[in-house]
Amino acid sequence: MFALCLRCPGQVGGFGRYQWLHVTLISFPGLMMASQNLLNNFISGMPAHHCSLPTNHSLHNLSLFYQVTCLIGARFTDISLLSANLSQLPTEGCLDGWTFDRSEFLSTTISEWGLVCSLRPLKQMIQTIYMGGVLTGAIVFGGLSDRFGRRSVLIWSYLLLAVLGCSSALSPSYSAYCIFRFLSGMAVSGIILNGVSLKVEWIPTKSRTIVGTLTSFFFTFGQMILAGLAYWLRDWRKLQVVVCAPQFLFFTYSWSVIESARWLVLNRRSEEALKTLHRVARINGKPEMVNKLTMEVLHSHMSKEIESSHSSFTAFDLLKTRGMRRISICLIAVWFSTSFAYYGLAMDLQKFGVSIYLMQIIFGAVDFPAKLFALATLSFLGRRVSQAGCLFLSAAIIFANIFVPSDMQTVRTVLACLGKAFTSASFTTVYLYTGELYPTIIRQTGMGFVSTFSRVGSMAAPAVLILDEVLPALPSLVYGGAAVLAGCFACFLPETLNMPLPDTIEDVEEKWYARSKRQLQYLC
Repeated sequence: MFALCLRCPGQVGGFGRYQWLHVTLISFPGLMMASQNLLNNFISGMPAHHCSLPTNHSLHNLSLFYQVTCLIGARFTDISLLSANLSQLPTEGCLDGWTFDRSEFLSTTISEWGLVCSLRPLKQMIQTIYMGGVLTGAIVFGGLSDRFGRRSVLIWSYLLLAVLGCSSALSPSYSAYCIFRFLSGMAVSGIILNGVSLKVEWIPTKSRTIVGTLTSFFFTFGQMILAGLAYWLRDWRKLQVVVCAPQFLFFTYSWSVIESARWLVLNRRSEEALKTLHRVARINGKPEMVNKLTMEVLHSHMSKEIESSHSSFTAFDLLKTRGMRRISICLIAVWFSTSFAYYGLAMDLQKFGVSIYLMQIIFGAVDFPAKLFALATLSFLGRRVSQAGCLFLSAAIIFANIFVPSDMQTVRTVLACLGKAFTSASFTTVYLYTGELYPTIIRQTGMGFVSTFSRVGSMAAPAVLILDEVLPALPSLVYGGAAVLAGCFACFLPETLNMPLPDTIEDVEEKWYARSKRQLQYLC
């Protein structure tokens, strides 16, 4: 039976020609979204470096001078004493600047602004500031899309990212670049949130899981495209322009995207929604449905949504009742830790001693089997087991990598890829699981609320990498510990496999928690 995505089955051709075109056009920019999220790996790559040779010194002992300054990040006040015990010699900062190796990177923010030694934490700060922009954008553009529509906000988000992203390549200073990255993060959030909403609200319910998983492969391909572009250009300003310029193309064709008919109806623009549905029916080759789909039919099929739209629900409603509170707290832990561990692994590619470009391709490729694995476990083992299992397995692999010697780079790389694969599978699972746990009347609010903590996790992940200066194993202990804790929280979530979606908060309380209480009373 054909289905319309807004509870109007059998009217406009289900998942037809228009839906294929619509989903493809909105998903295609995902190829560049991976570049935005992982760009700092290459923009702020750390080249090999040493103190520049003092201008007033001869070339005597130059070789030893380079080796020592590269090792300790400072220079000796008297190079003639290099043959002495190094720990007993006085040192000073590199007053003559740094010399950077150009074999792997021609130019990065590190080499341009000297972000080494005491300024090394500023490298990770760029990613944290960018993720802060993504978090802010989720709050700002989420409200704007509910007020002005998904299509309008999506179009202008493309333009904002194109302009701000290309402008950041002209940044004259570190501070200016951070500001541009923060604003770019906001635009990225507007693209992702409104793109997902437009896809979900135009495809039938039964197709959402498979379509959502398949379109996520655009992001996976994007990770490998980023590696190729970075290897080809090797200059941070050129790379910045190349990954952002395609947004002008996306902005141009996004004007052809049709607004969500569901949003139009809920915002009292039913006549416009009806014209939109008639247009989609014609594109799908169902012109006979134009006369059958009337205003009365539209309102009758959307009566429940229209009625619920008159009631205002906020994030506080996610914590008022016992069942909703339990679900929300557990999902907060799962979203935070999944993103925390994912970006903790994905944003530190240089530590494996393998080419950073090759590591990016490998890390992107492992997403393919990871997402197929997630689909299989979701279908046969259920949501709860899949979610907890992915988190526990990723934690076990992260912990195991701590005990692998640094000279066994192949083993360390394989374990890191497995850890990234399971965190990727955890992401795939939690997106589906969250949509099934929250009731229809507050589902979007719930998704926005818990996914906010995912962005908090992605902000915190780069900052934790700085802890390796205290203890090299400390970042891995933090990432793994967070995954274990979230896995425990996931065990307390109810199973939703083959169960109908709840429509109201009362459905949630009755379906999962009142029944459990009755069973417990019976056992007692």
